[in-house]
This record gives sequence, structure tokens and C-alpha cells, in this order.
Amino acid sequence: MSHYLLAVAVIAGANLLPAFAPPTWSILVFFTLRHHMNPVALVLLGVLSATLGRAILANVFRAIRGWLPKGYVANMERIGAKIEENPRRAFGLLTLFFLSPISSAQLFEAAGIIKRIALGPILLAFAGGRLISYSIYVSGASVLKETSLGQIIQKEFTSPIAILIQVLLIVGLVALGNVKWNGTKK
Repeated sequence: MSHYLLAVAVIAGANLLPAFAPPTWSILVFFTLRHHMNPVALVLLGVLSATLGRAILANVFRAIRGWLPKGYVANMERIGAKIEENPRRAFGLLTLFFLSPISSAQLFEAAGIIKRIALGPILLAFAGGRLISYSIYVSGASVLKETSLGQIIQKEFTSPIAILIQVLLIVGLVALGNVKWNGTKK
């Protein structure tokens, strides 16, 4: 039981980080292989833990938006209004959270900043997509038999590609709020 609690804590903690966390699937694979845990239980706990971590992350950004430049927040709200005014855009946003193969931290940070975007549907889409992807990764876990959790974390902090992706996502989040988006339809 203690390995399951540890996995929950590590996964929730990784999903609380705004950038540079190891991918949740890699943590799940590590626990599956190293501790011979039940893959179904681990995937379900992983989805719940990751979703909880992302929910807290989004709500932290929602809480600190008052500290961000007002023009940045206003631009982000205009993005939210554009999404709200068109059901296809809203569906596209949910699809992005469901399918996104890249780090979702910055997506949740943006969703947190944009108060008009309801977090519930996004969290459900995220959980549904992660249920599928985590199941696939844990099922194919034999690839990482000799990997330690430390190696996984070290790779995330030292891999030039991983660092570049995180930096680009952070730059993208900053750029998104600095674009002067057109007003919404009345």
C-alpha cells in the first residue's frame, strides 16, 4: 500500500510543477516495473493524481492572475471569449486537452489565467485522454526495465530536447497573452 501512496504523491507533485516535470507516464512505468504494482490500479490512481495536480496548478494560476500584467490577463480573457463564442473552438479546446501528447502544464496555466474557461470539462477531457495514454504506456512498460526514477527525472532536466520543449511552451504561454486579440462578437 505504501508504494501506491508514494506513487500518488510523486504523480500529483509532478503535475503541480509549472514546467520541467518528468512525464507522468514515465513515473507510472517506473512504479509498475520497480514495485510490481497492479497496472490497472496504478493507471487509475495515476489519472486521478495527475488530474488533481493539474487542477491545483490551474487554480494557483487563477489565484495569481492579479499579480500578472493587466494587459496580459486582458489578452488571455479575449482568447477565452473567442473560444466561448464558437462551439467548435470550445470542442477544439477540449480535444486539445484530451489528445495533447506534449506537456500539459502550460495548457492548464493558460486555462487557469482565463477565468471564463470552466476547468471541469477540461479536467474531464484531460483525465479521459490520460486514461488511454497511461494504459498504453504501462502496458508496454517492459521497455524501461533498467531505468530508475532518478534517471527519468535527470533526463527531464538534462535532455536538450526536453528543455527546449519546456522553454518553447513557456515562451508560447507568455506570447499568447501578449497578442492583442480582436474583440468578441456582441
